[in-house]
Amino acid sequence: MSDHEESFQLRRELLVAAAGGMLLLLGVILGPRLHASAWSWTEYAIYGAAYILVGWKVLAGAARGIVRGRIFDENFLMTVATLGAFAIHQLSEAVAVMLFFKVGEILQDVSVDRSRRSISALRALRPDFARVRRNGGFVETKPEEVAIDEQILVRPGERVPLDGTVISGGGFVDTSALTGEPVPRRVVAGGELLAGYIAAEGTIEMRVTRTAGDSSAARIVQLVQGASRAKARAEKFITRFARVYTPVVVIGAALIAFLPPLLIPGASLSVWVSRALTMLVISCPCALVISIPLGYFAGVGGASRNGILVKGAAYLDALAGIRTVVFDKTGTLTQGRFHVLSVQSRNGVPAGEILRYAALAESHSNHPIAASIREAETEGAVARAGAAGSVVASDASPADGFREVGGQGVFATVEGHSVMVGNDRLLHEQGISHDTCCVEGTVAHVVLDKRYAGYLVIGDEVRPEAKAVAGLRGQGVSHVAMLTGDGEETARATAAELGIDEFHADLLPAQKVEMLEGIMREKGAKGGTAFVGDGINDAPVLARADVGIAMGASGSDAAVETADVVLMSDSPAKLGEAIARARRTRAIVMQNIVFAIGVKAVFLGLGAFGVATMWEAVIADMGVALAAILNATRAMR
Repeated sequence: MSDHEESFQLRRELLVAAAGGMLLLLGVILGPRLHASAWSWTEYAIYGAAYILVGWKVLAGAARGIVRGRIFDENFLMTVATLGAFAIHQLSEAVAVMLFFKVGEILQDVSVDRSRRSISALRALRPDFARVRRNGGFVETKPEEVAIDEQILVRPGERVPLDGTVISGGGFVDTSALTGEPVPRRVVAGGELLAGYIAAEGTIEMRVTRTAGDSSAARIVQLVQGASRAKARAEKFITRFARVYTPVVVIGAALIAFLPPLLIPGASLSVWVSRALTMLVISCPCALVISIPLGYFAGVGGASRNGILVKGAAYLDALAGIRTVVFDKTGTLTQGRFHVLSVQSRNGVPAGEILRYAALAESHSNHPIAASIREAETEGAVARAGAAGSVVASDASPADGFREVGGQGVFATVEGHSVMVGNDRLLHEQGISHDTCCVEGTVAHVVLDKRYAGYLVIGDEVRPEAKAVAGLRGQGVSHVAMLTGDGEETARATAAELGIDEFHADLLPAQKVEMLEGIMREKGAKGGTAFVGDGINDAPVLARADVGIAMGASGSDAAVETADVVLMSDSPAKLGEAIARARRTRAIVMQNIVFAIGVKAVFLGLGAFGVATMWEAVIADMGVALAAILNATRAMR
């Protein structure tokens, strides 16, 4: 359903509720006069029209439930109670209850389904065109019209439209849309390219190996849709409650109607049937219909004022039952960009000199690691100088003889010194002895005049707020896990630093879904499972979790649209607050339920013996509703 259709449907439901409310008001004003006149049938016509207008979905739902064998739900309860009210001429009560119920349903559903149908951001993974070789040149066509084994051209900055293998060209590609990781990957002839990657440098010619419908980008869209279908929609509390409450009330009313005439000599069937109908009307959950949705929406409103957007009351209730939390790593628990974490000196070379020479040598490289080294040196120079400035100019550099070895490092001459900055493989190829291995994170070794000077540790810094992950256990969370596309060593270091119980590394989107489902099967008996992520690649997992939670500020549109809860401040610490608010809201709702049922039980007993009149029951019911409403507003705080 499109946004336009959704908007039209919402307006239609609101108009129906408004029309029903106006007819109810008209009936209340004219009812007493019409009832005592020859036009008494008009009173039933007005109330009947209002009843059908606002209650036809409930009546249809009750009928479907009976046909399917699921009789005792809230639809059946509302139908029996309101028809009973019509039978004893409590017309305004019957219509008012249906109207309150409809308004509550509109509030419940207004924002729940929209995110499930909106995957427009995911479709951005698939470009509108592919540049394919035909008739001796390249022509632009739709990716769906490109066949397997055809050759396509991808220019720098463009997104790869289809899966394939590199024929010629190469360079670094941005894989973050699929993997969620900031580290670019280098591709060479014979290497694999996936739809959704972005060519960061160099023109690439590739041979298509999968059609558009089978590409990696298309599979992510399919994963989101499939995960949404596999995920059981969070059930409204009123539905679960009605399964118990409805049969108890209906059976109790039936016993009151028919047992006394059978067991008590002289008991009138009509008197006891009237009392039973009165009991049904008394039992009608008006206070619950009003206070339960209001309690949850007060909780939703209070959360939103504090930067926690919950897309519906059902998900707030589901959040209260979370016992397992699974995190994405990059951009969720970490900053999502490279930083120089430390500089390690060897052979007496000062750490500041190592960083300075490395930054100057990398001045011509556009690799993200080179950029992080230059940024660290700039920040250090500013700190030393006490004023803004940059050590390395953007257009000119004191580095001469610059040469970059793809996937290994760079060579340059800086201030008359030969400088080499690269990985362990480059050092071995150049015969440079060093005593460094098995360092967690990305390492850039620095060699000055063919002598090992030290190394820089470059990595993705953990968010300071991510330390709050340990505090989730105080909110009843018993298990914390992490799923990431990053490497094993980096993932292990992050998990150890944050006290995470379980982690899985080197995962693509489909593998993340599989891992999450495994965790849900293993931990499902102990409560619900939430997934927290921020990238397009996280959308399928967010859709599959019991509660999907997205980082709102830095998260992709696909993640935000797919998630059930959005943390607007990007702070994992907000998750603990969200769970605490959800549980407090549920506690307030339970207080209202106990209070409402307690008062109703008293009046049901009085009604069974003919002591309580209908008006006393109505006044008591509205008093309970008012008290429940006032209590529900506490969830805002």
